[in-house]
Amino acid sequence: MAESNSLTLIATPFFALEAAADVARRAGVTPIILGDALEGESCSAGTLFAGMARSVRQHGQPVVAPAVLLSGGETTVTIRPGEKPGKGGRNTEFLLACAQNLAGEAGIWGMAGDSDGIDGTEDAAGALIGPQTLARGAALGLSAEDFLKRHDSYSYFKKLDDLVMTGPTLTNVNDIRMILVL
Repeated sequence: MAESNSLTLIATPFFALEAAADVARRAGVTPIILGDALEGESCSAGTLFAGMARSVRQHGQPVVAPAVLLSGGETTVTIRPGEKPGKGGRNTEFLLACAQNLAGEAGIWGMAGDSDGIDGTEDAAGALIGPQTLARGAALGLSAEDFLKRHDSYSYFKKLDDLVMTGPTLTNVNDIRMILVL
């Protein structure tokens, strides 16, 4: 019976990253695909990406700007016993940690989202960050550090109106993270 069935793979995480890289190349931006299976803690990944973006912007390493850092896969948000988490998913937590570590660095923007349109348990696919993310939050009395401690990144980005809302996409090739350095 199995011989009469077939499976055709029409999309993969790597295909999605390659498509994003192609768009970047056509726009004159050098893409760096860091892999399609990134795992680990969202905050740690956000910190790492912030450091890489700063290296591109300040030192032209490993490439000269304009460049875009691309990755796929699924990071995690670990909730410890006794914690009462707020709202958020792995992509919004990744971005808030990235923004916090960039601390308003000029010329760096980011987007991270889940390709199925749902980041964690919330209705957003992900969010956007830019050089003014923390300053805009501070103007509203928000502390990125406090929101990260409470795992409440969705609420932070909602207050800034920086959530990416796609609705269900009826596909899933994991998350896509893009950090643009100009």
